[in-house]
Amino acid sequence: MKNKAFYILIAFLVIVLVGCSEDEPVYLPPDPPMDSVGEAAVWVTSGNRNRLLNQESDIIIYEGEETDLPHITVEFDDLLQEMEGFGAALTGSSAWLINRQMSNAQGQQLLIDLFHPENGIGISYLRLPMGSSDFSLSNYTYNDLPPGQSDPELELFSIAPDRQDIIPVLKRIIEINPGIKIMGSPWSAPAWMKTSGSLMGGSLKQEWYDTYALYFVKFINAYADEGISIDAITVQNEPLHETSGYPSLRMEADEQNVFIRDHLGPLFNQQNISTKIIVYDHNWDRPDYPVLILDDPITRNYVAGSAFHAYAGNVSAMSQVHALHPDKGLYFTEISGGGWATDFSDNLKWKMSNIFIGTANNWSKNALLWNLALDQNDGPTNGGCQNCRGVVTIVPGGNVVKNEEFYAMAHMSKFVKPGAHRAVSSGFASSDNLESVAFLNPDGTRVLVVLNNHNSQKTFAVKFDDLMFEYRLEGNAVATIIW
Repeated sequence: MKNKAFYILIAFLVIVLVGCSEDEPVYLPPDPPMDSVGEAAVWVTSGNRNRLLNQESDIIIYEGEETDLPHITVEFDDLLQEMEGFGAALTGSSAWLINRQMSNAQGQQLLIDLFHPENGIGISYLRLPMGSSDFSLSNYTYNDLPPGQSDPELELFSIAPDRQDIIPVLKRIIEINPGIKIMGSPWSAPAWMKTSGSLMGGSLKQEWYDTYALYFVKFINAYADEGISIDAITVQNEPLHETSGYPSLRMEADEQNVFIRDHLGPLFNQQNISTKIIVYDHNWDRPDYPVLILDDPITRNYVAGSAFHAYAGNVSAMSQVHALHPDKGLYFTEISGGGWATDFSDNLKWKMSNIFIGTANNWSKNALLWNLALDQNDGPTNGGCQNCRGVVTIVPGGNVVKNEEFYAMAHMSKFVKPGAHRAVSSGFASSDNLESVAFLNPDGTRVLVVLNNHNSQKTFAVKFDDLMFEYRLEGNAVATIIW
């Protein structure tokens, strides 16, 4: 082996050239291991955009357990929740842009970039508004009638509006990624079922609970007739947010409980509907809402889990619900970036910390962003957010800008496959300014996602199976390591 002084000299030169903060300890690399036992691949995105999902040099894995570096230990034989996928919402606005504002070739390349497991970032889960939302080209449900009329048997039910853009785009996506999971979420019941008589605001009249349960069954079956499987539904998007600005419906926890327990759940059983029923679908600040429903000994038998958004509260709320009902799944279903926060580095770090690393470490089985695609004016909008940002932006001429949401999601969606399980990990000390989460894929590959929240580079070690590796990650950057 060469003289150790040679390596100390090299380390000194690196420190001089790269620089380091005075309060950050200097870590000298160890002697290169005599016997490496393998290599790990690594992809990096940096807050300064110098690296955007760049594949870097492989990392050497070697035998050993001793290190003075900040480190974690991952137990890949001790597995936690199964992951179902990562993605965003195919809103009416997103589908219209892809279907109408891009050439076939442009649209196909975008869909490959987004959904192909190898040639793209492998998005594996989509949320689908059931009818219109605040990002649609118009206001509609699947059973709209003139004022004063009703349709108790839903004989006039039709998903025809979705055949314009949403279904054609979905079929193209399924050709690229046949295993993609789809979650349906309504923003409003048909106006004639509501106390307001309008799609905007109001609540569901109890006399129509049976009919509205049938509405979900007809939606699932109509999509099945199109060759599109609906894996899950949430009963109501943001049930505690009632607005006159866009389609919405107020549904308190006790109302949702009765609707599922006495109407939707029994009908799903009767009709042999295997689509999962997921409750709540609103912010982290009200974990009591899903807990009330899951506490009902009858309702819980119909419910697969609870869904959360991140516009209020803390991600730890998901662990609160898990602690009370560990047999039920947890899902993260919406957050948007936008004009209120435009710094790439800050957005990358926040989304990795809270949405991708954070939700997984708090038992979520997925992580979904809001609009898959919007235009250069943050639209088309339908009365809601006027400065939300899509995962990608489609500009005039059909060109695509990949936003920070694209790269943050890619660090999970491209590498953590559906069916992966989160692995038990010791976690970095809070003073290390490093956050991480580890997974074991169905094919046996191991994935570690690490965020460096510090402005300066950090060197860390990862221990597993009496083996270890080290990596130096630049400041304000995220790395996905796979081996």
